[in-house]
Amino acid sequence: MQVGLHCSLSDDKIAAGVASSQRQVSVSIGALAGEAGVGTSLNLCLILDQSGSMGGKPMETVKQAAMRVIEKLTPNDRLSVISFDHKAKTLIANQKVDNPGTLRATVGQLEAAGGTAIDEGLRLGIEEFAKGKDDAVSQAMLLTDGENEHGDNDRCLKFAKLAADYGLTINSLGFGEHWNQDVLEKIADAGGGSLSYIERSEEAVAEFSRLFERMQTIGLTNAHLIIELDSHAKLADTKPLAQVTPDVIELTPLVEGNRIEVRLGDLMVDLNRKVLVNLYVEALPVGSHNIGTFQIRYDNPAAGAIGELTEAIPLQIEAIADHLPEPNPEVQDQILTLAKYRQTQIAETKLQQGDRTGAATMLQTAAKTAFQMGDQKAGTILQENATRLQSGEELSERDRKQTRIAAKTVIGKVPSESSE
Repeated sequence: MQVGLHCSLSDDKIAAGVASSQRQVSVSIGALAGEAGVGTSLNLCLILDQSGSMGGKPMETVKQAAMRVIEKLTPNDRLSVISFDHKAKTLIANQKVDNPGTLRATVGQLEAAGGTAIDEGLRLGIEEFAKGKDDAVSQAMLLTDGENEHGDNDRCLKFAKLAADYGLTINSLGFGEHWNQDVLEKIADAGGGSLSYIERSEEAVAEFSRLFERMQTIGLTNAHLIIELDSHAKLADTKPLAQVTPDVIELTPLVEGNRIEVRLGDLMVDLNRKVLVNLYVEALPVGSHNIGTFQIRYDNPAAGAIGELTEAIPLQIEAIADHLPEPNPEVQDQILTLAKYRQTQIAETKLQQGDRTGAATMLQTAAKTAFQMGDQKAGTILQENATRLQSGEELSERDRKQTRIAAKTVIGKVPSESSE
């Protein structure tokens, strides 16, 4: 299996001699399946909240969702299950799925009681999870319905970063209306995972299945983007890199001179990761110029290979005397996706500061951006919440969580011929 790597400039021409020109580079990265398909073993860890607030229908539907996922595992896959309330315990130690019936029955014994300590669940989950990571796709589902009342949120983030260092990916699932979206988003973002909102109990099975199906398309793991910039190009000073697909994630690069490296996470076959790089290009004479190279380092668990490197792809820009802007429509669409997220983030900050008018204005702006890019469902959610604020209403926990998901993903885009 190989990596598909493609780079596109927001405009591949600049005006010759201009002191500084800003350009965005769209980097699309995915796994290319061979004739045999994906075929990589899965090392799955379920980290499940069993606190008292999960009692009744929530606990029953989560158990059902987990058992459905276990049914889909093969004897080549590995499973571990951690449950937590105000403390954590190993319900199923990391093992091959030789007897799925017994594993399902064990999950069926979960009972809700106690408080919530997410960090303890993460700690024990990573410890158990790491035992099966060799030559496998290692993914976890962390589900909680509450605040980390018996734990430490900073400790959660440290564990999430530790998991990423081990090549483990954590996907966060917020259940109900009382979970902390800031903490769960940061946990997922740390290793390139996804943030999901299970609003109603009956949605749990479908959301677990959706995440599991995505995991099954992963072919390559622990991908890092490596950029070597020419002396005529430099990164923007603030927020220079962000993933825009499949979820928006602000990326923190490691920069050493003209070399930039950032971890992306696992690569899927049917859904590329797309990253926007914000660059400034210094004055160049008329002609074609190389402004940098792009490369991916990755692991191939099916082949037992670690630290494989793609060929370095050069990125060229043409300096011309009389340049008229020629924006690349696909890159512009990604720029709008990122703008929608950042506008919503500003709105949330203003709301926290008590600036309801400013928050409503920014949500309206984000709604217009969503409609402009064809994301009708997100645009509707953002506009409705802006209207609520303008009319003097408070945003409920449900409203805030819907806003976060609408900002972070493309949830209702109208198909077009230019869409990939």
